[in-house]
Amino acid sequence: MSANSKLLSIQDLQVAYGSILALQGISVEVYEGEIVTLIGANGAGKSTLLRAISGIVPIRSGKITFDSADLGNVPAHRIVELGVAHVPEGRGIFANLTVLENLTLATWSRKDRQNLQQEYQHVFELFPRLAERQHQLAGTLSGGEQQMLAVGRALMTRGRLLLLDEPSMGLAPVLVREIFQTLREINATGTTILLVEQNARQALKLAHRGYVLETGRLTVAGSASDLMDNPSVKAAYLGG
Repeated sequence: MSANSKLLSIQDLQVAYGSILALQGISVEVYEGEIVTLIGANGAGKSTLLRAISGIVPIRSGKITFDSADLGNVPAHRIVELGVAHVPEGRGIFANLTVLENLTLATWSRKDRQNLQQEYQHVFELFPRLAERQHQLAGTLSGGEQQMLAVGRALMTRGRLLLLDEPSMGLAPVLVREIFQTLREINATGTTILLVEQNARQALKLAHRGYVLETGRLTVAGSASDLMDNPSVKAAYLGG
């Protein structure tokens, strides 16, 4: 991977829920074209970090910069327009709308309406099962198909940065492999990915670099291969 420009910069970020400090001075960088993963136990602050980037939770202090734009007081819908797409934990699809309607909803902020057909085609090529089920209600899809739809819907925003929160949660191993292979293809077409994932081994196989969070603090950072070989990371997250 070439030395690309910095797409996302997080400096000394603090986020609090009431009196509880969920993130305690986090600094993270993501470069264009990378897959970066955040690893940590439940409650470490990984999802909070994604929510802070996409404007869902307010930041107490510190700075988030995306492609030189300060995201500090920018509302969530504007952050989407700037090029950040968030696939939340739990998928957040609209169960009573069809697959196609879910995908179409994600295009509300798009000015370039003439390219939409190509975008649908791209999503259906990545996820052929969505093409087969495009007129089916999203609530009737399997868990794996709903996850595909959540990722496909995020891609319809034409975001340059994809925030993914636990894409493998609740999925059978064969589907996990399929989702991760698709994420590799999405990255190969130029989309930068910041990934939160309980399955640390799978995440590090996919990612270029990673950060380890423990109770709101960064404890380890490095290349994916370095983290794979790190004894403390191995013991805590990779099963010894």
